[in-house]
Amino acid sequence: MNSKQRLEIFKRLSVAIPNPTTELRHSSTFELLIAVILSAQATDKGVNIATEKLFAVANTPESILALGLQGLEQYIKTIGLYHAKAQNVLATCQMLITQHQSQVPNTRLALEALPGVGRKTANVILNTAFGEPTIAVDTHLFRLGNRIKLATGKTVLEVEKKYLKTIPQEFMKDAHHLLILHGRYTCTARKPKCSQCCINDLCEYPDKEHVHQKYIATPQSDQSKQ
Repeated sequence: MNSKQRLEIFKRLSVAIPNPTTELRHSSTFELLIAVILSAQATDKGVNIATEKLFAVANTPESILALGLQGLEQYIKTIGLYHAKAQNVLATCQMLITQHQSQVPNTRLALEALPGVGRKTANVILNTAFGEPTIAVDTHLFRLGNRIKLATGKTVLEVEKKYLKTIPQEFMKDAHHLLILHGRYTCTARKPKCSQCCINDLCEYPDKEHVHQKYIATPQSDQSKQ
């Protein structure tokens, strides 16, 4: 795939998805951090259901820490791996209070030092909360990179590095969410919706369903919901 193809792909995606952002509901950087920690191996929809109730009663490091382990688990027990996640959330809240004046840090090193925060979560926070041109490679981005041939690789880090090297600079800030939403609603895992895809003619997936007429990208209502 050449640079002209990549540029056209992101141009079309930006038209089809005019408001690319996370679907995790949050009203602060701290709420986003907690939601992302909880979202590992869970759906955004499931996390939003839990955090809607949690954040209504506790949405600061101090107030969540005050809930204690059992108190926090009552709010997030519908989320997979909730016990381990609750422990990480409480430990993270403690570190934010003691080391960062209850504020979410804006550096990768400090973020990755927080319990439950790995490279992917740090990238989400850096990109979504602080506007940095980073790429968090989740299952959608890993699949798309290899399927479309945007960024091929056998490991998450390899795919991330290729994305960073090849994504047109003007789309770096929004690329992460453009690709997530495209993968979530159109280029789905089991059966991609090739007939509805605005980049069908540019995609290099060998098993794609070919669409003969030229597809004109238009905003997708289901991909634009916040």
